[in-house]
Amino acid sequence: MFDSLNISASALTANRLRMDVTSSNIANASTTRGKLVNGKWEPYRRKMVVMEPREKSFNQVLKGEIQKQSQAGMQGVRVSGIVDDQTPFKMVYDPANPDANADGYVMMPNVDLSKEMVDMLAASRAYEANITSFNTGKSIMLKALEIGR
Repeated sequence: MFDSLNISASALTANRLRMDVTSSNIANASTTRGKLVNGKWEPYRRKMVVMEPREKSFNQVLKGEIQKQSQAGMQGVRVSGIVDDQTPFKMVYDPANPDANADGYVMMPNVDLSKEMVDMLAASRAYEANITSFNTGKSIMLKALEIGR
């Protein structure tokens, strides 16, 4: 009965994290000292959220079928990790920057603001769609309870 609410709730959680990671990428779009590697500073590296379907193991499904239990919680989405984008850093000519190399170039983060804004918009729309789905499921359940009166 609550499967639709659980599915929407899992998507809300995943898309909220996606918006948080995208916000972090935008905030660090100019961070030239993101991580110290072998005594040398590297720029901030763009992060990406990896999502996958939430599934139960074969044994859990088999036990549920044998015992005729609900398969609730088997569907939805979960975040399987946050990974670094491996695209190369941008080289920008700025000889006045303290992080500039001998030729006057500075390694900048691999964050593309237009791509981040598209990701933020997509995550925001998905979040809104799942709120609508959740509210619709809740409304249907309330109407079903009113029928029983």
